Parts: sequence; structure tokens; C-alpha cells
Amino acid sequence: MKRLRSKINGMRRSPRALGIVMFAGLLVVGTGYTAVSASVSPNREVVRTQEQIDLGKKIFLANCASCHGKNAEGSVNAPSLIGVGEASVDFQVSTGRMPGAASGPQLEVKPVQFTLEETAAMAAYIGSLADGPSIPDAAYLQANGNASSGGELFRINCAMCHNAAGAGGALTQGKYAPQLMGSSAKTIYEAMITGPQNMPVFNDANITPEQKNDIITYLTYLQNNSSVGGEELGSLGPVSEGLMAWLGLLGLLVIIAVWLAAKSN
Repeated sequence: MKRLRSKINGMRRSPRALGIVMFAGLLVVGTGYTAVSASVSPNREVVRTQEQIDLGKKIFLANCASCHGKNAEGSVNAPSLIGVGEASVDFQVSTGRMPGAASGPQLEVKPVQFTLEETAAMAAYIGSLADGPSIPDAAYLQANGNASSGGELFRINCAMCHNAAGAGGALTQGKYAPQLMGSSAKTIYEAMITGPQNMPVFNDANITPEQKNDIITYLTYLQNNSSVGGEELGSLGPVSEGLMAWLGLLGLLVIIAVWLAAKSN
């Protein structure tokens, strides 16, 4: 028994034992992460036809491959698109951000260059290369959720960049969070699940599809209803409000000074 115990202790101190323990730990963590990721329900059942994929590939090769590579593997000029999913392609192309016109701090919104059919075909092609976020189901884009809950979620997760009223805001190094007042429900949802540019990803494990619908409901309410407090002043908060108050007070002082000078004469 003593000899067996000594042998076991020797095995524990062996460099091989450390490697085995590390490998087992990585295996457990990787398996657990895969299980958790798989438990997150997809946004919709993806249906692609081979004809649609072939069309998307032709469009991709003609318009995108020069930067993203012939197999979407990426290059020094653009990232790989393998695994980004249909939602990412639909967001970038349907808002005109892609194809990119020029390098800069971030992609600008431009006139859309492709039809809905062409955009869907490119999304299908990229989606067929590897699993990724799919285009959201229409059920979560109805803006029929809880606006109060959506407002709370938005203020916690989004307002630090996009402003509490969705008016947008400046970031570092020339980047910015765009204002959301002209954004469609699908664009907002796809941005949350793909995390374009500087935005973090909010998958269904972070914010459920129902909660995303609540956020869309809140933003839709802001888009369709004027401010109950009167003039919004761009919804930029105390900075613009303080500026207007200062200019108003300065104007009042000028009027008083002119009136006093006129009276003394």
C-alpha cells in the first residue's frame, strides 16, 4: 500500500500529469462552451436553395472577392467572412455600408447598391460557408413588446454610446455610434446579434429575442412620438440644453444693455 501511494504521488509530480490536467481542463471548458452556445436558439430556420447560393457566389466574386478573398477567407484589406452569418451580410449590404467606398475609422452609410434579391443571395452564400447569426424572424420585428422594459434594457446596454434617446454619440479616434431614429426594426436586431464595427455582440444568451423586441418597441415609440418635454434640441441632453439656456441669457443681457443705453440717451 505504501509503495502504491508513493507511486501515485510520483505520478502527480510528473510533468506529464500537468499536461494531462491542462488538456482535461481545456476539453471540459471547450465542451461546456459548445453546449452553452448550442443551447441558444437560432433566430429562424434557415432555408437556402442551391440556385440562390450560386447567384450569391457570382455576385460576391464580382463585387467583394477583391478585398475579402475568393473564398471569403479575408485578406490584409478586409476580414474573413466565414462564420459571420447571413444577418451580418444583410446588415452591411442593406444599409449601404458594403461595399466599402474608402478606408476610414468606420464604414459609412451609403446608397444601397444591390437589390433585395441580390442581398439575400449573397447572405445565403456566406451563410452556407459556416454557421453564424441568421436573419431574424419577422415575429421579433413587430415592435409589439414592452416599451418600458425595452427602454430599461436600452439604457443599461446601449445608451452609453447611442444616447438614451437613440440620438447617437461620438466615440474615440473619429468613430461614432450612429443615431437610431431612421433605423428599421430588422437593422436594429441584426446590429445587436452581429456587433458591427465597435458595437458588442448581444446574442440570445445575453439578451433574449423577446427582450430585443422590447428594445425595438422602445425605439419605435421614440421614432413615432414627439418629446413630451417640448423641443428636443437634438436629444443631445444637458449639453445642448445648457448651450441654449446660455445663449438665451446672453441675448437677454444684450437686450437689457441696449434698452438701458437707449433710455439714457
